[in-house]
Amino acid sequence: MYRSRPHARRSALLALPLLAVAGAPLSAAAQTALPDFREEIGRQFEASARKLVALAEAMPAETYRWTPMEGVATVAHVYMHIAHYNYMYPEENMGIASPMGAREHARWEDGVTDKDQVVPLLSASMDHVREIIRNATSDDLMAGTELYGRQVTKAAVLLQLVAHMNEHLGQSIAYARMNRVVPPWSS
Repeated sequence: MYRSRPHARRSALLALPLLAVAGAPLSAAAQTALPDFREEIGRQFEASARKLVALAEAMPAETYRWTPMEGVATVAHVYMHIAHYNYMYPEENMGIASPMGAREHARWEDGVTDKDQVVPLLSASMDHVREIIRNATSDDLMAGTELYGRQVTKAAVLLQLVAHMNEHLGQSIAYARMNRVVPPWSS
């Protein structure tokens, strides 16, 4: 004799309203109000970029050579790593030349350690990405390219860039808190 399980019946009943909503067509107003990818990636990028630069500015200069332990990136290295990738991804994966010259920014990660140099370079890298996003067309973003050995769109490269920044934003927040610096946007 078959007995249905109560939780299975509940799950099926709860799913019915969701299916109805998912299958409903969007109103004309909702369809036109949806942002395109460029607008959305711009918002996501901007939120992270502002936080990273604000945190870099809030960190005392003496913390820029600090590391939580031997073999782990310093504060300056993390910021310069982000700046390097903000130039590298567009250059290598989108065909957009770096204004710093080919691979000049690769030397920053280990070579630039002073706050008075780090913050302007980090900020300039953010401006570079802002300009790329602002000038991108839908056709540009849907064009194919390669990223880490996979065929993707250039939009996916920007998505990777933001994901990379967010990974290191989290790391930078942890570094700040270990140095008794409260992230400016959370106070």
